[in-house]
Amino acid sequence: MQRLQLLKETFFGLDAVHQRLLVGCAVAAAAAGGILTYAVQRRSKARTIPVGEGWWGAGEKPPSEDETIYPFTVQTSDKEIEDLHERIDRTRFSDSVEDSGFQYGFNSTYLKKVVSYWRNTFDWKKQVAVLNKYPHFKTKIEGLDVHFIHVRPQHRGDQRVLPLMMVHGWPGSFYEFYKILPLLTQNHDGVSFEVVIPSIPGYGFSEAPHKKGFNSLAAARIFLTLMERLGFSQFYLQGGDWGSLITTNMAQMRPDRVKGLHLNMCMSTRGFKVLLSMMIGPYLPFLVGFSREDVRRLFPFFEKNVWEMLKESGYLHIQATKPDTAGRGLNDSPVGLAAYILEKFSTWTHMRNRDLEDGGLERKFSLDDLLTNVMIYWTTGSIISSMRFYKENLGSNPNDRIDARTGIFVPTGLAAFPQELMHCPRSWAQIRYRNIVSYTFMPQGGHFPAWEEPRLLATDLIQFAKKVEEL
Repeated sequence: MQRLQLLKETFFGLDAVHQRLLVGCAVAAAAAGGILTYAVQRRSKARTIPVGEGWWGAGEKPPSEDETIYPFTVQTSDKEIEDLHERIDRTRFSDSVEDSGFQYGFNSTYLKKVVSYWRNTFDWKKQVAVLNKYPHFKTKIEGLDVHFIHVRPQHRGDQRVLPLMMVHGWPGSFYEFYKILPLLTQNHDGVSFEVVIPSIPGYGFSEAPHKKGFNSLAAARIFLTLMERLGFSQFYLQGGDWGSLITTNMAQMRPDRVKGLHLNMCMSTRGFKVLLSMMIGPYLPFLVGFSREDVRRLFPFFEKNVWEMLKESGYLHIQATKPDTAGRGLNDSPVGLAAYILEKFSTWTHMRNRDLEDGGLERKFSLDDLLTNVMIYWTTGSIISSMRFYKENLGSNPNDRIDARTGIFVPTGLAAFPQELMHCPRSWAQIRYRNIVSYTFMPQGGHFPAWEEPRLLATDLIQFAKKVEEL
């Protein structure tokens, strides 16, 4: 009764235009309800997608493949560092527009400070030792050397150890997870994780595909093979950015192996339900399954989800069409590469950072950590191949792919960070993710939560896994 009264009061409190809009939406909802139900029922019949097969190595596929897993050590040399310094010393800087902050991209004044630190203070040999803190490995899968780190809990005792794969995105790397690893591998009331963190092929120390077409489905299949090769019959998955799509595909391919899927980024599905909730949500949120926090994060919708994304997605269009053209310059200039990558760590942490001369970079990250991530791209020459992943996934309509038309039925946990690029309400997520057992409005954090807010992400992941274990 209270909701009905609220509905009545809200409706009659609107002006005539909005009243007619709501009435029209209600009529359209009734007319489309049967069609929508039928479509959902048809879609729900497909519970898995084919695993498939592939070959991404150079040349022809051999009759057999070496499945050995061997240790790998990150290395450097004086020659590599000298080359870096020589290129930095030849940098040709240009001035930024006055009082522009990061609105035009990476501010030149602050870039000079970062480059000076990189050239004179940053110790790459020391950071290589930090990278080697955890055990690294490689193994050949579908013609590619796949790099990963594998970290086990130090003290097993009588605790339950849950296998977990975490997958990064762009422009991140496996190094994003170094702060969260100690939190996940310690004992939490009898539960801890054994963590596997691979590098997506074409990123960092994983070999780049030699053939066209390597998309998230191919990466998902390779990572499923990796977990099988490590001896895990069931495991948990966690991802954000590209990692959220890759782990979602893994859950779609082998739901029998994925015990739980935890995401810190989730894209909504287009469709009538989304359109209806965009129109009604600001006025009657409870009718479309929105909470007050959903309304606060989503609206005004055009400003936050259309205009902002238009301003921030130029890189995406370049990388989804002609990644090699822009990548050639980035692969040759360490300063250009740093500016291109680090600008994302500024804006994607908080949009307000665009108004700051230093981009707010050192509010959440240290220069040592940021430059270590840049160095992983620089020393491996992997910026172009990492950018190609956009073209391989977005070269055709992603909504036509089989994974876009198939639901996800494994237990799913969603951590919604307030400064993520786009907010996805639970009601939208449920269109694809049919078994959401945990949805958390995180109090702070943006696109790189494992780095920005490792304790918050770890706490949410742990509580999610405990819920699943009790099912």
